[in-house]
Amino acid sequence: MSISKEAKTKVIEEYRRDEKDTGSPEVQVAILTKRILTLTDHLRINKHDESCRLGLLKMVGRRRRLLAYMRRENYARYLSLTEELKLRRK
Repeated sequence: MSISKEAKTKVIEEYRRDEKDTGSPEVQVAILTKRILTLTDHLRINKHDESCRLGLLKMVGRRRRLLAYMRRENYARYLSLTEELKLRRK
């Protein structure tokens, strides 16, 4: 399950640092969060979709590593991003 191009563009525009930014950690975490939410809804309906569940777990792990990187490099940006996305932090 993926998100539409329009939804992805909207997320990129909201979380980018400058005009040409599409790959900063903030943008990557925001896109992964959007995809994780859509997959979670899909799995609530289709409980036995194991390949989808595996993809979801990989995305959650990737987002966790990106958030750990952001926490190390710039704690203020990490705090603001987790607040905006309503993510729990350790």
